Amino acid sequence: MASEYHNPFGIAQAQFDLAAEKLNLDQNLRAVLRVPQRELSVNFPVKHDDGSIKVYSGYRVQHNITRGPAKGGIRYHPSVNLDEVRALAMWMTWKCALVNIPYGGAKGGVIVDPKLLSMTELERLTRRYAAEISVIVGPERDIPAPDVGTNAQVMSWFMDTISMHRGYTVPAIVTGKPIEVGGSLGRVDATGHGVSVITREAAKHIGLRLEQAKVVVQGFGNVGSISAAQIGEMGARIVGLSDVSGGYYNRRGLDVHAMLDYIKQSPTKTLEGYHQTGTERLTNSELLEIECDILVPAALENQITGLNAGRIRTKLLIEAANGPTTPEADALLYDRGVLVVPDILANAGGVTVSYFEWVQGLQEFFWSEEEITERLDRIMVRSFASVLEIALREKISMRLAAYLVAVKRVAEATTIRGIYP
Repeated sequence: MASEYHNPFGIAQAQFDLAAEKLNLDQNLRAVLRVPQRELSVNFPVKHDDGSIKVYSGYRVQHNITRGPAKGGIRYHPSVNLDEVRALAMWMTWKCALVNIPYGGAKGGVIVDPKLLSMTELERLTRRYAAEISVIVGPERDIPAPDVGTNAQVMSWFMDTISMHRGYTVPAIVTGKPIEVGGSLGRVDATGHGVSVITREAAKHIGLRLEQAKVVVQGFGNVGSISAAQIGEMGARIVGLSDVSGGYYNRRGLDVHAMLDYIKQSPTKTLEGYHQTGTERLTNSELLEIECDILVPAALENQITGLNAGRIRTKLLIEAANGPTTPEADALLYDRGVLVVPDILANAGGVTVSYFEWVQGLQEFFWSEEEITERLDRIMVRSFASVLEIALREKISMRLAAYLVAVKRVAEATTIRGIYP
């Protein structure tokens, strides 16, 4: 991983400031949009299987709810901190506005390594965290979803906890749930599928044939693995992949499906020990610097910085993760002609299908997977085209173009609604 640390909330504010300046936003409006509306910090005890009790800390931040209820995932990770959650909530606001769905942005997190907890400990932690933040969540207020370290089972526990408090089942309280309790078809693959659609459209724009493309994907969780598998199915050669165990490089191409099968059978649920003839082991940092046509960072923030941007050798950079590229790196890559598709566009497939799941839950009427995929593809293609048009017309980066669209929509909604009281 890149070693240079940048405060993620500082990065999020700097990205907003660039767009606000370009849009010539009123200073009062800038002051409102540049900070979260609500921040909840909680400290709560969890009883472990051995009878010991540990106090965990968590957060739920709502950045903006002008265009609709807040929406955003819940992250379980040792590095969670308030500024990270603030940044992720802010990015969610712009992401929802960019694809034009009626949500504001939120994010949550607990400082914990979920791999160190048993299933019963994880359930107790989830239920207690859900109870602690229940004062600000709800189908019309704030709808959580899975993120790093959480999954459909965690969402099911969260939904059940809130439902027990209410005295009736509230399926629309979260998205990313199991199908059996009101989840949507296509939700598990949604973010990765959206990344693959955006990759296809971006490659088409620069005249790159996917059948001839070498691709590197950093991160092999839900988003990275699905992105790699689907981009590979489009004809590209996946030459590099990584997870927490390190990087794996094979110039002839990695067998993504074999790697997925290996993880399912691995006691550590990682690629540690995986072997494929001709495969070299690398660090995550080294993996980012492999010469390739398409680089897909799908891990955590601050991976491509001013320290390593000069060694990034790719034509396309598709941000499947949130905030993987710092502003310094952004400028260096833009000057070198690398097309960077920003996170708020590239990984918006997840929140888009979360919106579909929420709508289905509210009306208790469900769509087929074909309908879900068709709707998602249409939104992703349309959003990419609109951002690209602005970037080409204004001669600016794709990131700034995306922010111009998103910030303008939120600013207009804020102006129309006015300031209460």
